[in-house]
Amino acid sequence: MSSPDQQPAAFSALLRTASAEEHQAAEQSSFMSDLLGGKLGVQAYTDLTGQLWYVYRALESHLDVLAADPVAGPLVDRALLRTAAIERDLDHLAGPDWRGTIAPLPATEAIAARIEELARTWPAGYLAHHYTRYLGDLSGGQIIRGVAERTWGFERKGDGVRFYVFEEIDNPAAFKRDYRAKLDAAGELMDEVERRRVAEECKRAFVLNGAIFAELGGRYPLSA
Repeated sequence: MSSPDQQPAAFSALLRTASAEEHQAAEQSSFMSDLLGGKLGVQAYTDLTGQLWYVYRALESHLDVLAADPVAGPLVDRALLRTAAIERDLDHLAGPDWRGTIAPLPATEAIAARIEELARTWPAGYLAHHYTRYLGDLSGGQIIRGVAERTWGFERKGDGVRFYVFEEIDNPAAFKRDYRAKLDAAGELMDEVERRRVAEECKRAFVLNGAIFAELGGRYPLSA
């Protein structure tokens, strides 16, 4: 327990450290390892992109209400929006009729339902998923973009990888610093119990994302 004169950890640091194990497990899944290793075909990448469409539709479907929330509102930034970019990528990857050919995996349905529930009922919990996805896209997502461009010959920052291109963010490093500062400010509006609840939801977010990778890994096993 903290002493009275000891400041609690910054909220962004709390979320990062609390979810470090789950974050690492998701990143090191066999599917992501194989994808980043250039061992999978473009269909696996296309399938991942299709699953992300469902996740981001859930993340971005309640923004008008969330923008007015004192906790979540300051982090709702339209420069982050990814749904339109994913749709443009899928037009390129799967053709204009892709909406009739993709379907969510059970794990994808689970995380989308959880995000929708939180957006309606617990904005602070929603932030755990917002942080997990968007800061990951601005960081490790750029590694995925580079692999995709090299492995499957996509134009640099062009069709097929637009999901990972944040055209409205000129300085990603500065944006991430500002995002963490806003996250810390959101944490100051919470008591310690609520902060810990959000940290647990952050862990859950990584587990739910990792479940998508696990199901995709079952769909695309390497034939060694």
